Amino acid sequence: MDGGEVKAVEGAALKGVHFRYYDLVMAAFVAILLLSNVLGAGKRAELDLPLIGLWPFGAGILFFPLSYVIGDVLTEVYGYARARRCIWAGFVATLFMALMSWVVVALPPASNWPGQAAYESVFGQVPRIVLASVTAFWAGEFANSYVLARMKLLTKGRHLWSRTIGSTIVGQGIDSLIFYPLAFYGATGWPVEEIAKVMASQFALKVAWEALLTPVTYGVVGFLKRREGVDVYDEGTDFTPFRARV
Repeated sequence: MDGGEVKAVEGAALKGVHFRYYDLVMAAFVAILLLSNVLGAGKRAELDLPLIGLWPFGAGILFFPLSYVIGDVLTEVYGYARARRCIWAGFVATLFMALMSWVVVALPPASNWPGQAAYESVFGQVPRIVLASVTAFWAGEFANSYVLARMKLLTKGRHLWSRTIGSTIVGQGIDSLIFYPLAFYGATGWPVEEIAKVMASQFALKVAWEALLTPVTYGVVGFLKRREGVDVYDEGTDFTPFRARV
């Protein structure tokens, strides 16, 4: 697209259209998803909060919610079909990362290399966490994108904040309900009560992140719509999640 004037169009009318920034947004989406699974999901952190005491949380809260923010931007600017393509790209990339993590950990270490135990401690748990993460991510992100696209039609494109936050509540709720029990139930050092506390706190923090980043979302969405020259509405879109083609 050439940019300039923003035109409201149906997503189905944009098949085969090349966008300036779509590939870059997809790359950011996939990169954040991979980082959240490698650096954040497996670490349990803890803060001493006034009047509450010690409160555990997953370190992935620092950046995983950004994947939902970018997912909102993708759906709002480029439509559900292109957001769906990004979700599948992230899904496949994360599965490949999990496979290669298993292969690298399983390789026999050199006799004079002292880092195998530490390597196993960090990456040995990745396959289970990634299985939980990709399952939760797949369900939550598609729910997020679907709700946002439907709300855009209902609101006729007004009140962006209502659909970014509303879709995040649904998507992150589904994500949290799937991820934490699947990833940590029965794991050493993670009693059920603590899993429930972390799950509840993570959900609240993720939604709060989305709300706090609303001005940023408005800025990015406005910039991309102006540069791409379109405002996509998913009228007549096939909302099945089981395809990657636009």
